[in-house]
Amino acid sequence: MHHRAPAPSRRTLLTVTAAAAAAAVTGVTAPVAHANDDRKLQRIIDRMSLEEKVGQLFVMRVYGHSATAPDQADIDANLAEIGVRTAAELVERYHVGGVIYFSWAHNTRDPQQIAALSNGIQRAALAQPTPVPVLISTDQEHGIVCRVGKPATLLPGAMALGAGGSHADARKAAQIAGEELAAVGIRQNYAPVADVNVNPANPVIGVRSFGSDPQAVAGLVAAQVKGYQRAGVAATSKHFPGHGDTAVDSHYGLPTITHTREQWAELDAPPFRSAIAAGIDSIMTAHIVVPALDPSEDPATLSRPILTGILREQLGYDGVVVTDSLGMEGVRTKYGDERVPVLALKAGVDQLLNPPRLDVAWNAVLKAVQDGELTEARLDESILRILRLKVKLGLFRQAYATRAGVDRVVGTEAHLAHADRIAEATTTLLLNEDGFLPLSPASHRSVLVVGADPASPSGTTGPPTTTLANALTELGFTATALSTGITPTAAKIEEAVAAAAGKDVVLVGTYNVSATSPQRTLVARLVATGVPVVTVAIRNPYDVARLGGQRAALAAYSWTDVELRAAVRVLAGRARPRGRLPVPVQNADDPTKVLYPVGHGLSYAR
Repeated sequence: MHHRAPAPSRRTLLTVTAAAAAAAVTGVTAPVAHANDDRKLQRIIDRMSLEEKVGQLFVMRVYGHSATAPDQADIDANLAEIGVRTAAELVERYHVGGVIYFSWAHNTRDPQQIAALSNGIQRAALAQPTPVPVLISTDQEHGIVCRVGKPATLLPGAMALGAGGSHADARKAAQIAGEELAAVGIRQNYAPVADVNVNPANPVIGVRSFGSDPQAVAGLVAAQVKGYQRAGVAATSKHFPGHGDTAVDSHYGLPTITHTREQWAELDAPPFRSAIAAGIDSIMTAHIVVPALDPSEDPATLSRPILTGILREQLGYDGVVVTDSLGMEGVRTKYGDERVPVLALKAGVDQLLNPPRLDVAWNAVLKAVQDGELTEARLDESILRILRLKVKLGLFRQAYATRAGVDRVVGTEAHLAHADRIAEATTTLLLNEDGFLPLSPASHRSVLVVGADPASPSGTTGPPTTTLANALTELGFTATALSTGITPTAAKIEEAVAAAAGKDVVLVGTYNVSATSPQRTLVARLVATGVPVVTVAIRNPYDVARLGGQRAALAAYSWTDVELRAAVRVLAGRARPRGRLPVPVQNADDPTKVLYPVGHGLSYAR
């Protein structure tokens, strides 16, 4: 039986942060202050019931725009999946230490609503017997993974920043992103991605990576870590020990990385080393098997040799380790859902993210302590790391967001202008036959825009064909949009061919063109009309290798408005192309041959 000590006073909780306040501002932690803080934090941990301790380790999703009054459909979803009605009830019943926001869970409608949701969650947490603020997190990588949309500032994603190659821009982008997240109460961001994308067929990373050069990726990761943490948000580099060379999506299966230990040290490790050197607050695990690092072939999330042996002991990391989502198939293939959280803690994890069934996972950890498989001291070790981070972020001092703070920070004109400027330096001109670009309304006024219209990463941008057409129209062109989709049908291709008649140029937005993609047929048929065709890859830059006959080709790396509008400014000569490929584009028929090497990017003649 676990006896509860008296709850700590507000004074105890607030004085925890005296030394940490300065540390949070300066970004450095004084060792003496650290030891002093730890003693105070340990007193808070000692007062927690075992149930509260278990709760601190979990970061959980919850449906709804409000912590106490969500829509009925969200109440129903919460009851079905978690057994509670609201976010406030989630905190009350399970004492969760973290909550993760998703757009699909209806957490992120608009900035003031997000701030109010965050405050409702914090009020519930600070009303608990042991009041500890919640660490609210999300995946705001920017580019193709984005949970908070307009009117917040949307910035270029990792591979676009890799194409820009500027550490200053990468740091500024992260600082803007961090300031806006902090303003709405989100204080842990699952970014930047530290995976080195050396496999063009990678289905899950791709443009979420800064590129294929480990040293270039390492520099940009460190820059973003500093930018986020300067803004008062915990950065999270992911996915350790490196997800860049997979051909399987870990959401749906368990990938195996065949790198030797030497290859891992050379290819995958540098960005994580760089993040640790930059003072990274948290690192996310990967649901991947790396036999060279752990011959048991357990996923890294559950591997003590990888998380404790390599990450903690070899790389010297003592920050928070968070799992990737425990609802992903990659971590569930080998062990049942009740074993996974226990094995993750035994491996060295601190935060258990988004289990499919919280009651199963939470009770499994509780039982493992009661049965002696996990010690309470092991839980305390992780809770101390989590509380240290909450102190560093100033959450004990001020857990709440303010309306004025949201208005002052989120989506400001200055932030939006920075986003445009940064995006402009990322657009990469891959091909420009006979100097066809830049286009001028005087010679190519009438433009047909066709192509893929993937759903907006944040639900608030696009569709891409319309965004491209509108941007061209604003610059004096007469542009019409026709959405042909990611897999255009024969009828849709005929419609595009008919629409091209009489046009001066056709702009095609391509999306992850494969060997069998009907997008290839679309481009070939448009080229055959004799109207000049220009392609812009709105996701992976590898598309150009599978297309032929176009007069020019650009890579935009994402289909959010900021990147597409920057590409149009380059297309029209309002900005010069400055992006350089951060990954090689290989010949489609012979991958041993490189069509465009790392660093390739054309410019306009001055």
